[in-house]
Parts: sequence; C-alpha cells; structure tokens
Amino acid sequence: MHDPLRAKAKVVLYSAATFVGAMGLAAGFGWSQSSSALPTIDEAPRVSADAVRPALDLSEAFVNVAEVVTPAVVRIEATRIVSAPSADDVPEPLQRFFGPGQPESQPRLAGGSGFIISSDGYILTNDHVVADAAEVRVYFPDRRYFDARVIGTDPFTDVAVIKIDTEEDFETMSFGDSEGVEVGEWVLAIGNPGFGAGNQLDYTVTAGIVSARGRGLRLIQNELLNDPRTQDVAGYAIEDFIQTDAVINPGNSGGPLVDIEGRVVGINSAIASQTGFYQGYGFAIPINLARRIMEDLIEYGHVRRARLGVSIDDVAPEDAEAFGLPSVAGVLIQSVEEGTPGAEAGLLQGDVIVAIDGESVGYVAQLQGRVAMRRPGDRVELTVYRGGEPVDVSLRLGEAPINDAAPVVAAAEAVAEERLGIMVEPLTGELADQFGYPEAGGVVISQVERASAADRRQLLRGERIIAINGDDVDTTEDVRGVLGSVEPGTIVQFVVGRPDGSSRVVNVRMPGG
Repeated sequence: MHDPLRAKAKVVLYSAATFVGAMGLAAGFGWSQSSSALPTIDEAPRVSADAVRPALDLSEAFVNVAEVVTPAVVRIEATRIVSAPSADDVPEPLQRFFGPGQPESQPRLAGGSGFIISSDGYILTNDHVVADAAEVRVYFPDRRYFDARVIGTDPFTDVAVIKIDTEEDFETMSFGDSEGVEVGEWVLAIGNPGFGAGNQLDYTVTAGIVSARGRGLRLIQNELLNDPRTQDVAGYAIEDFIQTDAVINPGNSGGPLVDIEGRVVGINSAIASQTGFYQGYGFAIPINLARRIMEDLIEYGHVRRARLGVSIDDVAPEDAEAFGLPSVAGVLIQSVEEGTPGAEAGLLQGDVIVAIDGESVGYVAQLQGRVAMRRPGDRVELTVYRGGEPVDVSLRLGEAPINDAAPVVAAAEAVAEERLGIMVEPLTGELADQFGYPEAGGVVISQVERASAADRRQLLRGERIIAINGDDVDTTEDVRGVLGSVEPGTIVQFVVGRPDGSSRVVNVRMPGG
C-alpha cells in the first residue's frame, strides 16, 4: 500500500543528500563562498592612515613622478662595427677557429637609456651609449621604435645628443637646477637596466637620496687615456658627479635622475662596483653641465670648451697651511702654459684659485665644471690666493684643443639589402641541397648580419624570398629592384618560404642612410 508521507520523506532525504554532495563537489572546485576549514582573514589596516600620512604622501609623490616622467624616457640600441681578430693575432692552438672566410668586422649591439628634451625628437643620453654607432634605434614605452641619428657626442663629459626625424610630437622632460641639489634629498632614477637581456626590465623606476656631490672618479679620464685619439687631451675630462643610492645598473646609462618634482637634475652615467652591478653607489652627470654641452652639440655638432691654460690640483691641508688659506679648499695651480689666457693674465705657479665670478671653488672638478659652463671668449674674474692674500685676476677664456682628435671615416653607402642586413643569392642546386630544398629556383637569403634590422625581426638564413611588398621575386635583380625604391623608415613586407613548403610574413623597417 502506498504511503504518501513515507514517499515525501524519501524525496526530502534524497534531496538533502544530493545537496550535501553537490556542496562538497563545489567546495572541491573552489565554488563555495566559505569553508570552516579556512581561517578568517583580517584586511583592516593595522595602523591608521593619519599615523603614516607622511609616508603615504611620499609614496603618492613617487607614483605621480613616475607616471609623468616615464613617457619621455626611451631605450636606445646602438649597433657598432667592431674588428674581428685575424688568425695572426690568435694563439696557434686556437687558429683553426679563425681560418679563411672569417669576416674582418662584425656588428655588436650595445645601448642604454635616454630622455626626450624637445617635442621634435631631440634626446639626451651618454656618449658611451652611442659613440661610434653605425645605427641607432630608439624604443618607447608603448613599444614603438624609431631610427635616430647622432647629433654630437662629448667623451670629455660623457654627454651625447641624438635625434628622431619625424613629424610626431613627443612627451618631454623638464630640466631642474643641479646646483640646487642638496645631499639627503629624494631623487628617482629611471631607465632600462635590463638592456642586453631583452626588454624584461624596461622603464624601471628606483628611488633613493642624493648621497654626495662633487665626486671625481677618473672614469672618463681613464677611458680617454685608453683611446689613442684622445690620449693627449684626457686632462680635459670633467667628472663632477652627483652620487645617489637610487639603484642604477648597466643599461640605466643615459637615463634621467629626477627630483621629487619630476625635473631632471642629472644623467645616470656610472656605478662604483666590483661586480659590474649595483653595490650602493650610483653617479649622475649634473644637468646644468649636460645642458651646456647639449647646446654646443646641437648648435655646432661638437663642444667648444673654454680653457684657462693651467695645470691644477686639489688643495691639501698642507697646501692650505703653506699658502695661508682661510680653509682647506681651492684649486692649486701647478703650472701655466705659455701663450694661454692664464699666462697672459699673469697667473703664477703656486696661486690658489678660490672663486670664479664671485662663486667659491672648492676642488678641481668644480672649477672645471664652472669654466665649462662658459664659452670661449667669455671674460671671467678669478680670485686667487697669492702670498697669503686674495688677488683678483681678470682674463678672457680661450678654447681647448679637444676637437683635434682623428675623425672617424664614414663608411660607403650600402645597397638596400645590405642596409637591411641580408645577403641574397640565386637558389642554385648546390644551395638547394645545402638548405634542404627539393629543387632549385628563386632567391635565397644566404647571410643575415648579426644585430641588423633583418636579424631583429628574425629573417633567417636559408629562407627563400617569395615576395617583397606584394611583388613576386624570382631573381636577385628583382630583390634589388624592389628594395632600391624603399625609403628609409618604411616598412618592408617579406613573404619567405621554407624547405617544407611553409611560408610566413615578416615586416622589417628599412634603416636610415
């Protein structure tokens, strides 16, 4: 006999069992809202915002500075052509690696950071980032890139200017006053410390304080001494660095050091390290000096450096006592070169320069920097201690012979495919066998130059060129005919094939020049 109550009870029990089972399954998949097995997480602040307001305000300031400044910071890639060693220069056991067919030179990719100083594409960076570069490419935070040309470089201050030629308007940096920078104030270093390992560390922002000013490391001078072209004028190097503990690593070179109001106060240039990586000491070129160098590079293509014509040293405590100086500060003249402004003005060995145009001078790099801020032909007033008494000396600055270095001879203009970085040959039977094609015919890429535009876009040696910019290609003359009409900066579209019959599209930008 059918019992309705018992039937209903069975339905209720079955539904309850099904619900419990479903909830267990849902919990296993992470669908349930809560579980007694999980602890309750407290997300309430442990310290009130008012209690840490200064830190929160500083953090917000860093965020605001980074947001405003980063769009004007760029990554720079420079391609240099370096000489490959010949077999005669290599120890005999290794000569088998340098046999016939080795190239006399090969490209090497280097680079660092930079920042835009004008909306029409002028960029400030380090000399060592772009010096002797055959090609320069500039990358932006939004992943666009442009070819750039070097306007001028100054190895004596490690400052360089490059330019992007385009109609586009760019975000720019604002300049501060490096003379007003104080030890202990907050600064941010911005750049690309991941250069050389891809773009994983692009546009990194680090914060720290100004640790010291007026650091002279002899880094620039040592580089000049190692270059036969600049050995004789290495003494004109200016090293008056701002020291910071904001993290700077290789690849940050040329990036901006900015104050808490987002103004550039220096160009990141060097680190003091025994490992090649950051160990707490970063150094930046004062922006006031860099700005003066920049103006000459844009106006003349080189720097017109003012000079006194004296050999100088920092004052030591013994010098201060011997010469009757009021403090251990100033610049001791060790010699005066004949026929120079210093000699004509009557400067003497043993004079101690303590001021220029009323601005006190404490050490050699400071005097060099302040003279470099002037132009040849400017008149300056020096205050020197002579015989224990201050003496005023007026003179007109001369021009330093720093532009007499041997010029770099420009290479002959390359044909279009060489500018892209490829060599092409007819796909003969021999090459077809070498690259694995079932039959000969057409044009094959026989070489791809390392670090070239083609290499960066991964055109590969052994690929057969099917078409360029929509035109079918059958001979090397076809390739040169199509590429010969392509303007610098224009995208070239390749359709290339492989021995297995597959094909792909590769877009490459034609380098300038």
